[in-house]
Amino acid sequence: MDRMIYVAMSGAKQMLEQQSVVANNIANASTTGFRAQMSAFRSAEVLGEGAATRAFVVESTPGADFTPGAIQQTGRDLDVAIEGAGWIAVQMPDGSEGYTRNGSLQVNVNGVLQTRSGLSVLGDGGPIAVPGDTRVTVGGDGTVSTVPTNAAQATQVTPLGRIKLVNPPEAQLVRGDDGYFRMRGNATAEVDPKVKVHGGALEGSNVNVVEAMVSMISISRQFEMQMKILQNADGNDRQASQILSMR
Repeated sequence: MDRMIYVAMSGAKQMLEQQSVVANNIANASTTGFRAQMSAFRSAEVLGEGAATRAFVVESTPGADFTPGAIQQTGRDLDVAIEGAGWIAVQMPDGSEGYTRNGSLQVNVNGVLQTRSGLSVLGDGGPIAVPGDTRVTVGGDGTVSTVPTNAAQATQVTPLGRIKLVNPPEAQLVRGDDGYFRMRGNATAEVDPKVKVHGGALEGSNVNVVEAMVSMISISRQFEMQMKILQNADGNDRQASQILSMR
């Protein structure tokens, strides 16, 4: 009977955690470049004396859905969307390298090309510096160029560098709590010249809201089922105690 309790108890706990994953996906249905989180479960033995026949549920191989999202035209010079597979490399606060599909870029007050969250976009030799009084454009290969805002010099195009575009194996990528991906073992990905970007556009989230809502309902019902199993186990235990007390 206690085996039933182990399974139901751990199953209910994992259902709650999976529900939080689905809720997070729904909350990010409109987040640029967001990749839906995925989770799976497996049974595991309870280790310890007298517990060899017990089992519980644990989360297994959590990951992300790397299906590309829809590309939406914005017309903004500093908006870039990756075409197909690939990532934009950024410098994390601790100096490590992270990867994102969110191509909504900006130039900060110090003239450094950054993401909307304030992370520096990496180029050929580090962060890309943008001079003042210029208009920034991004080519299909990620090359960042500037054009003077002065009408007399509007034809002078100056390349500043190329955004580091990478395409590491999906199995080597790990999502951080901040939403950015990193390579396993703090490794860094090599530049992939095959990765292309589309200027004046952004990639939307790949979350399917309808599927996520259906999943939320299914998880809620599974949680209720686990709770009913616990109630049945409690009822069986009470009846067994009554029978034993009658002897």
